[in-house]
Amino acid sequence: MMQKILDLLNKQKLVESMLYNQATPRNDVIETLVHKQHLVELQRLLGRLSATEIGEILSAMSIDDAKGLWRQVDEDRQDDILWELSDALRESLVGLREPRDSKGQMNAFELINGRLQRVPITCRQDLTAIHPIWIDLLGASKGERRSIGQYYGLELPTADDATDLEVSARFYVEENDEVHLHSNFLLDREDDSRSVPVAFILHKDILFTVRDEELPVFRLQRLRAHNQPGYVSDCKDVLLDLYGADIEYSADALEDIYTALGEVGRQVLSEAMTDAEAAGILAEIAEQEDLNGRIRRNILDTQRMVSFLMRGRFISSDQISDAKELLRDIESLNSHTAFLFEKINFLMAATVGFININQNQRVSVLTTITVVFMPINVIAGMGGMSEFSMMTQGINWPVAYGAFSISMVMIGWITYLVLRFFEKRRNKGFLAGRVKDRQVS
Repeated sequence: MMQKILDLLNKQKLVESMLYNQATPRNDVIETLVHKQHLVELQRLLGRLSATEIGEILSAMSIDDAKGLWRQVDEDRQDDILWELSDALRESLVGLREPRDSKGQMNAFELINGRLQRVPITCRQDLTAIHPIWIDLLGASKGERRSIGQYYGLELPTADDATDLEVSARFYVEENDEVHLHSNFLLDREDDSRSVPVAFILHKDILFTVRDEELPVFRLQRLRAHNQPGYVSDCKDVLLDLYGADIEYSADALEDIYTALGEVGRQVLSEAMTDAEAAGILAEIAEQEDLNGRIRRNILDTQRMVSFLMRGRFISSDQISDAKELLRDIESLNSHTAFLFEKINFLMAATVGFININQNQRVSVLTTITVVFMPINVIAGMGGMSEFSMMTQGINWPVAYGAFSISMVMIGWITYLVLRFFEKRRNKGFLAGRVKDRQVS
């Protein structure tokens, strides 16, 4: 793609040079047509490329070619592309102009009078006049992350790439004393519950958070730190409080699971349940089991993160007390998730038991019908033989076949009554045995 763009730029330069050396009355018309043709082709190629790809192409070109290509870039895309360029190339193309934040939400939080004050980041110049303890990047592009990282002297990863690592490798320290922590935070919505990856970096008393989705935990943290003076004192307080808010959010989600399973339990313990109802209950139980497992995984991840901070002595003695409190809360949640797993298994087994009972009842009905009609089939077979006509010879055929039909119905009814008698007798014996066992116990 880059070679095609370079070829178009070179062809345009060549045609312009030829037309300049050969002055003819039609030069202006030809130059205009060639220019438009190249312009359309360049814009078509650029429209197929992402901002990152265009930034890489501009960085690999000479300054003259980069300026020529930059003139063909749509104004609506220029800010996105400027985030992808180095400071030197950006200054060569647009001077002192700073790229503006267009899609992502980047915020810096400065501690003023014990409260967190939010400062929106639209360009790097916004960072020169503040001293933040927390910089939150929500949905930031690669160029935006790189630009903010260069300003503070570090490399900011993507949240997805960070959490693709093995769990044991998600907490580590870089050579320049950057502390990297990568975790999953719960996002529990009525129609969608999932884990959202978040990357944390502690660098020079600043907490950097990189994520792709808004989370209730972050909104809660911002609200508390803004409304309560002294709620946080440094970036590590912000980090611990974010994890503490996630634990609270997980506890609320567990309460919702309790409520959902309580409603399911009332249905399961009812006297009867259809197969359709059982299928719906199984789907609900499976959904709650998945959410419970996700919560257990997230709090286990939080437990390992807090232990890592304590072992590495990255936090103060007061913060260690807060970390120990978080670990106690996590232990409490672990016991709740274990209990919920047991309840889920019980409800699952009970629901499957109802399905088996319904199947046994259908099989029992089919068996009863087969037994009732078995003697009737024997008699019907005998009535279809030639001997029956010989035995009823001399008897009017309506009378003979009428008596034969009545006999079949009577035999079927008597068979049914006999089956009911033995069934009731067996049930009475079963109930008497249970009453006796209760009296003994």
